[in-house]
Amino acid sequence: METYREAGVDIDAENKAIETILSTLRAPLPGHFSGIVEFWDYYLSMCTDGVGSKVLVAEHLHKYDTIGIDMVAMNVNDMICIGAKPLALVDYLAIDHVDEGKIAEIIRGVAEGAREADCKVISGETATLPDLIKGFDLAGSCLGVVKKEDLITGERIREGDVVIGLESSGIHSNGLTLARKVLDLDTWGRELLTPTRIYVKEILSILSHDVHGLAHITGGGLRKLARILPKGLQAEITNPIEPQEIFKEIQRAGVAEEEMYKTFNMGMGFVIVSSPDVAEDLISHLKTPAHTIGRITRGSGVAVREKNLKFTYS
Repeated sequence: METYREAGVDIDAENKAIETILSTLRAPLPGHFSGIVEFWDYYLSMCTDGVGSKVLVAEHLHKYDTIGIDMVAMNVNDMICIGAKPLALVDYLAIDHVDEGKIAEIIRGVAEGAREADCKVISGETATLPDLIKGFDLAGSCLGVVKKEDLITGERIREGDVVIGLESSGIHSNGLTLARKVLDLDTWGRELLTPTRIYVKEILSILSHDVHGLAHITGGGLRKLARILPKGLQAEITNPIEPQEIFKEIQRAGVAEEEMYKTFNMGMGFVIVSSPDVAEDLISHLKTPAHTIGRITRGSGVAVREKNLKFTYS
């Protein structure tokens, strides 16, 4: 059986490193999806992210028009987890040599992602680094804003709250190190390049409802949901979204089910925690297919009861 750690990515080690960084920097909202700084009656929010080894799939297929959408999505989907509206984004493209056609395709994707997120690309940097980079790497940073009274941190999550899952568009931009190891890229490469779904407009549209917590499900799978849970509470998942075929193929290739749920989004790209009395109305306002996948109970971490799995975030 293949694991993410054996493929070269140790999520537990990453989490421990992040804890060390946060304790050193003493940042507000430690461990959350986006950072904040006070600005009069608002919080300005910033986050940064890239697309990781998904760029290697793009290189293999010589297809670069969607990778920029992924970069924007990874940033803006994190930004909205605290209720902040993404305002502006800067990109950083490191490349081994100047290829105008490739760069144009990548940046067209960035522009498309920004359009979907209703966010402006205000600047960027392209660095030619032949001694450091083989191929290219793409990352970005996002600036957003939220009124202080509208900040969502997860602290309002209570026992009995409903957990709502929103469908992903597929693998998104996480777990590619493992996926590339077990899949034939000539067969599955285009499926792996399906752009990460951008949830910005629909999530911002439902924040007038009684929303208690928001989580972007990325590397580490449903363990990301545990990041926003108050101490003493557990997310009990009893009706998970059916994973897309790409996940089933990865599992058939030799990855255990527990490892799948610890590594990939498994069809659930974003999660909302709300009071039960608004859940159905909230779901009706979403354009992305979504349904109630579980409830908040006493305990800790995330339990996928249908699969007899239990995860904590540490």
